[in-house]
Amino acid sequence: MKLLVCGKGGSGKSTLTALIAKSLAKRGYKVLVVDGDESNLTLHRLLGLEKPKEFKEMFGDRRKVFEGVKNLKIERIEDIPSEFVSKKDGIMLMSVGKIHHFGEGCACPMGVLLREFLKGLKLNENEFVIVDAEAGMEHFGRGVEEGCDGIIVVLDPTYESKLMMERIKSMGIGKPIYFVLNKFDERFKELLDFDVDVKIPFKEEIFVSCMKGEELKEIDEIDELLKKLI
Repeated sequence: MKLLVCGKGGSGKSTLTALIAKSLAKRGYKVLVVDGDESNLTLHRLLGLEKPKEFKEMFGDRRKVFEGVKNLKIERIEDIPSEFVSKKDGIMLMSVGKIHHFGEGCACPMGVLLREFLKGLKLNENEFVIVDAEAGMEHFGRGVEEGCDGIIVVLDPTYESKLMMERIKSMGIGKPIYFVLNKFDERFKELLDFDVDVKIPFKEEIFVSCMKGEELKEIDEIDELLKKLI
């Protein structure tokens, strides 16, 4: 399966991406994590991996990405050139690209590259791709989800997340969508009447790991989510 993880900024989508990848690898699956967020800088640290060379550099200049993706010849995970991937414990990580300089332009080249890469990628039975999408909803407008088999929407306990959930439900995306309420606090369950598939409580150990930029450890609640996915 190819799964895209999305949500508003600060909801915990990169954290959930790392935790899902670790749980799948522990079950014996081959997992490719794709960092599709041009702003997030810490996903590799949450996975305990080295930062790979950015995939957009394959084309030299970001302006050449739009033309280059037309001839992208990557159909299998093993076709990804080794310099664009870091590996550890059954998990591979690739980064589509980041914004590095003031005035360098929008993130459109990375969005197009991610969409076309996912559309062309074919998986074997024991393989998973987990995509950490950019924060917000622009990736829906770009059609990045076209190449995915399912979408995981990470919500935090805010009214904004609730509105986002309703908007996504109304889009008619045509893919299975799983809603995860992250940082759930039992004290406010009357207010948090979100219709979700899984609730993940606030965990101090995860909070501390994210603050320090340290590798995350698996949590039991991810197994509940995987039962719905697999």
